[in-house]
Amino acid sequence: MSLRSNWRVILLVLLLLGSTFALFAPGGAVAGGSDGNNFTTSTSDGPTNLKFGLELAGGTRIRAPVQGVTAEDVQLTRDVSQSEAQKRVADNLSGADVGDVMVRRTQEGTTVEVFVDNVTTAELQTALDQAGIEYGSVRTGVTDTTRDEIVRILSDKISKAGLAGGRVQQVTTATNEHFIVVEMPNANQSRMKELVTSKGKVQIVAHYPTQNGSENTTVLRQGDFASIGSAEQDQSGTSYVSVTLNQQAAERFARVMNQNGFTSGEGIQACNYPARNANNAGYCLFTVVDGQVVYGAGMGSDLAPSIRSGKFVQNPQFRMITGNMSEARELQINLRAGALPAALDTQAGTTTYLAPSLATDFKVQSLIAGLAAVLAVSGTVFVRYGKPQVALPMIVTALSEVVILLGFAAAVQLPLDLSHIAGFIAVIGTGVDDLIIIADEVMAEGDVSSGRVFQSRFRKAFWVIGAAAATTIIAMSPLAVLSLGDLQGFAIITILGVLVGVLVTRPAYGDILRYLLTDR
Repeated sequence: MSLRSNWRVILLVLLLLGSTFALFAPGGAVAGGSDGNNFTTSTSDGPTNLKFGLELAGGTRIRAPVQGVTAEDVQLTRDVSQSEAQKRVADNLSGADVGDVMVRRTQEGTTVEVFVDNVTTAELQTALDQAGIEYGSVRTGVTDTTRDEIVRILSDKISKAGLAGGRVQQVTTATNEHFIVVEMPNANQSRMKELVTSKGKVQIVAHYPTQNGSENTTVLRQGDFASIGSAEQDQSGTSYVSVTLNQQAAERFARVMNQNGFTSGEGIQACNYPARNANNAGYCLFTVVDGQVVYGAGMGSDLAPSIRSGKFVQNPQFRMITGNMSEARELQINLRAGALPAALDTQAGTTTYLAPSLATDFKVQSLIAGLAAVLAVSGTVFVRYGKPQVALPMIVTALSEVVILLGFAAAVQLPLDLSHIAGFIAVIGTGVDDLIIIADEVMAEGDVSSGRVFQSRFRKAFWVIGAAAATTIIAMSPLAVLSLGDLQGFAIITILGVLVGVLVTRPAYGDILRYLLTDR
């Protein structure tokens, strides 16, 4: 065979070799870590580098709306800033603080969102009226920007927690209801609910005595950290996360500590928590996550002189101590990923748990279905043509499409589920259909010993399968783009299979058939 005239076959062989490497070679995957909303950082599942999603690995899926209410077409006067509007609305809502209210200015207009559980549209309307803020309408739900932020943060949390194969995406129903879908293979329901229902809002609160009793001042928030270390444990068994503050936060923290007695006299190591409750514990620095104190301690004897002398501001590093390593890891994840603006309302959504044993059954049944499809197609082709030189290349070429797609899935670490398996089976069927069209057209009028005659007939057949491929891609494109759950995976694999077929395998099959049927 001439290498120049059969370069398509060479390209097919190279793709098959590359796919085989991606499937079986250690480290053959090229997309480890996080990318977009899919995360696959663990080792391979079995002898291949393939990753499996919820339906083939077991785990938990949560589909839920975001807690919150939104006022749209809000009109803010010149003397009312966004921060002032947030404060006014929060002051008029029971159980809300400024962090639970978000005012956004966009090209479409200004909105006010409230992320407190159980706040109704009527309560937000009343709060806006009392704050003197005009608005157009109030609805249940949050804005697209907030949902995008939640997807990003949840994706970061999944990635930084080291959980493999997770997927976070938005889904919109035909009735324009918006849901966040979180899928986590090999995760139980309690772990998943903890992830999506807690905001992960971290604060450092300074508690100190005053002439009128005591006072709490929030001195550090999540945006104040320049870098976050890993969760660690020292020789004494103390669990902690090392952090570095940005310059502005370091100066503010040092000022509050100096002004309120933390760095001198009785303020050093004068915290009696948890022996006393948080309101009567003396000079304490509390680590607060979602409003709950997870650790309290006084100013350390080493840190206090550093803050007092000004050295701390030059190198603002310290340890955030927790009660145990589990809390330290959770603190690290929350600090690195950031706080969710709002939690998911799992009561208004659905939670699905698939046992790993059942997922294993699905995996075996998927393999059986794939083998059955291959055998059925092979038998049909042999019966139809009865010529091994026509049928065998057809079957091998069709199966090569599946190998290339599996190699692609392994390379980009795509978590496979049942919808992808259905796509693979569809690719086998449509691929063989196109190859049959080529074979029938080429051999329809008898002798094809002439290379020129073969090329003429092949081009005619290729126009037909090219038009069919374009139709399939156009039909599947909306399913691949829209967030329609399992249909999206099926559409993506089908489109990729059609592209591989038209660009690589169909032309390669034509070259193989020309070599076998024409005079050389």
